[in-house]
Amino acid sequence: MASINSGQFAAMEKRYRVNLVNSLNGFKSLNLLGTINPDGITNLCLVGSVFHLGSNPPLFGMIIRPEREHNDTLRNISQVGQYTLNNVLPAWYKQAHQTSASYPSGVSEFDECGFKKMYSRGFLAPFVANSTLRMGLELREMTELAINGTTMVIGEVVLLMADDSLIADDGTVNHVAAGTMTVSGLDSYYLPQPLGRLAYAKPGVQPKEIEL
Repeated sequence: MASINSGQFAAMEKRYRVNLVNSLNGFKSLNLLGTINPDGITNLCLVGSVFHLGSNPPLFGMIIRPEREHNDTLRNISQVGQYTLNNVLPAWYKQAHQTSASYPSGVSEFDECGFKKMYSRGFLAPFVANSTLRMGLELREMTELAINGTTMVIGEVVLLMADDSLIADDGTVNHVAAGTMTVSGLDSYYLPQPLGRLAYAKPGVQPKEIEL
């Protein structure tokens, strides 16, 4: 059985440590993050760090790595105040992976990786037309984390675009029907497999399956 302490983590070869730690917490959400700068140049990148913060208002957070000269994502979000999150589908996940390449600043991954842009009236940031679930968010908070130099971005969902058939009567999104993919680590992609859905948990009541 593996038993690794903090000193051993620090002594690991960098790529091994990155792969190990990034895949430790299992499957993560996978989204294409769309932004635009004040001059109208778009940017697209993969993010696996989106997390739910609250439902009223609908808030999602994400962690972005330290800003670099060729990384337009944080700059675009801070300057424009809007961005999009779009699900990734099996038919084009390799194109989505390619958006993580270090393209020069000012080069649009939409164009370089073959993604069609979609816009909604009154919303500046571009959506991914290829996706089946698209969220438009407005920036609410941006906090630099001193512990490792990353930035936590918190946005409010102000626009949702999805086919009616993907949202159940009780509001649950059917990500299997949507074709939504997930990721483990930085480069291992998966499709979710439904196991079951359980009713709201109450003390003294056995878990009860409900319709997916």
